[in-house]
Amino acid sequence: MSKPADVSTKRLISLAPNNWVKWVTQIPDVVAGEILNSEFQWISRESDVLIRVESKEYGKFLVLNELQLRYKPEMPRRMRAYAGLAEEKYNLPTYPVLLNILKTSDAEIPRRYESNIAGLQVRQDYRVINLWEVDVSIAFEQPLPSLLPFVPILKGGEKESTIREALRLLQADEQFNQLETVLAFFATFVLDSALVQQIMRWGMTVLRSSPWYQEILQRGQQEGRLSSIELSLEVKFGNEGLNFMPKISQISDIEQLKVIQRSILTAETLEELARILENM
Repeated sequence: MSKPADVSTKRLISLAPNNWVKWVTQIPDVVAGEILNSEFQWISRESDVLIRVESKEYGKFLVLNELQLRYKPEMPRRMRAYAGLAEEKYNLPTYPVLLNILKTSDAEIPRRYESNIAGLQVRQDYRVINLWEVDVSIAFEQPLPSLLPFVPILKGGEKESTIREALRLLQADEQFNQLETVLAFFATFVLDSALVQQIMRWGMTVLRSSPWYQEILQRGQQEGRLSSIELSLEVKFGNEGLNFMPKISQISDIEQLKVIQRSILTAETLEELARILENM
């Protein structure tokens, strides 16, 4: 039985960093160097993976890899911030990449951040890769072992035979076999859970220990709580109450969302509710 794995983004990309940076940048001669510390003292978050690379055509630069389980509307602004902070910290130009794992809607995902204040313009381009648009053959042919755990959600990767082949490749290499839990997790999106257990030859207890499973579970709880808050605002305060939703929807902490929902029930006016939210 497989043990719970280190399935961090850094772990995935470090399996074959050269092939990874060639794929995400589409620069054939780029060579991966050191995977750098991506923690920035000015913001309380790490960018996923920052790699120092070199190319004959473009010289030395950074590839910033930001993987999102699901796309969030605030990502264009974040990509601008991460790219700027990386350049400031390492004094190198940055090639930012936003990789979205699960599809949430048919809406087009922005590929740049733009703002214009009093004639002063800001623009940050970044590459967007949506895994559901990536042909599954790329994972096997390039090869890109970092993509093997995502095979079930790649384009054309939902077949049982394809998932079994990805599992075979992962199990054949000691460096990769701990990633079975990630493959199993995404397989449950396209196959019956019982069949996934049969293919993997272990129970769902292992799957539930995966950080991916826990993140999906937390995300589902957050979305359910936000829907309930939105309904409470509309019922109690009408359309005016919904003006609070853009701010509330940025909150991911479930306990804080519970407090907000209770506050909606106890607040007598919109002004009182606004004061409560400002103090949170």
